[in-house]
Amino acid sequence: MTDALVIGGGPAGLMAAETLSRAGHTVVLTEAKPSAGRKFLMAGKSGLNITRIEPEARFRAQYAEAEDWLAPMLAAFGQKQVQGWAGALDQPLFTGSTGRVFPVAMKASPLLRAWMGRMDIDLRARWRWQGWDDDGGVVFATPDGQQVLRPKVTVLALGGASWARLGADGAWAGMLAERGVEIAPFQPANMGFNVAWSPHMAAHHGAPVKNVALHAGDQTHRGEFVVSARGLEGGGIYAVSRAMREGAPLMLDLLPDLRADEVAARLSRSRGKDSLANFLRKTLRLGGVRLALLQEFGRPLPDDGPALAQLIKALPVVHDGPRPMDEAISTAGGVTRAAVDAGLMLRAIPGTFVAGEMLDWEAPTGGYLITACLATGQWAGKHAAAWNAP
Repeated sequence: MTDALVIGGGPAGLMAAETLSRAGHTVVLTEAKPSAGRKFLMAGKSGLNITRIEPEARFRAQYAEAEDWLAPMLAAFGQKQVQGWAGALDQPLFTGSTGRVFPVAMKASPLLRAWMGRMDIDLRARWRWQGWDDDGGVVFATPDGQQVLRPKVTVLALGGASWARLGADGAWAGMLAERGVEIAPFQPANMGFNVAWSPHMAAHHGAPVKNVALHAGDQTHRGEFVVSARGLEGGGIYAVSRAMREGAPLMLDLLPDLRADEVAARLSRSRGKDSLANFLRKTLRLGGVRLALLQEFGRPLPDDGPALAQLIKALPVVHDGPRPMDEAISTAGGVTRAAVDAGLMLRAIPGTFVAGEMLDWEAPTGGYLITACLATGQWAGKHAAAWNAP
């Protein structure tokens, strides 16, 4: 018999394990990979964005239809609490110009080491969950053969269905569905999009696209993205990726600081002997990868100044749909709201709680994902501890 079991060593699982331990439970944390926090470490490769500082209403609105579901969890462990948590781990933070919060070290590894170092838990790596046996025991494949634990309470924090090599493969969905748990189909979130580039774009592969605005459906975002050999990637694309996934066309404003009539007025000047490309560079400072995108998606470019201005301000981007789900930063879908109670316990499996990306919510990158994973992990751990009070 095990007191408390947490399956999954990502941010949600680690938070649930620490919360249970602090409540007086003896905790076993199992992780299928050789070490915990692998996707957490991957997220920190380009700078670990742990949360975001902005008005509460704007912050919670990023969770769309899951906003009211997650609201009490984010109230208990939201923007301020995440900063306090990192501070208690002796990880100084700084806030960027857009409100994104990072450790000064910019890496995930120092924070993860400090966090795990203070936990009083039994971590068992290379333990892959296999479901339940006929007596309700929790079955694992381990380096020492099959092992069965019989916990008093369990928290599942197995991630979504992206980045399988880091441990989140979504294989748990079938096992839960067989037990009567409602599962919403997985969909990629915060993902890139395929584009069949013409040969002239090869010179721009890997180039960052800056000083543009992206529009898709009712989503608008001003931010940077990258032209890759496969298509479009990066934060600017991720911010509007849900609308694009749902069929909204992507439009680029290549000159967001100028109105269309201002662009048209500049285009009305005499071009002289300049080529159109040189004229656009000189008159509008539109060159490099932005000019390449205009030529890629706008050719043949109109000769009429106002028509060309409209194209520059609303360039339609042709793409071939999302990149594969396993490449997505996160996924939508998973355990539905109807499948859990207010404490995130599975209605079909009493005593088993769920946290993190296993739940059916999505949010853009920029601190929202990690914050909600930590918040749901803390919430599930707290309610699991109360359900099985020592």
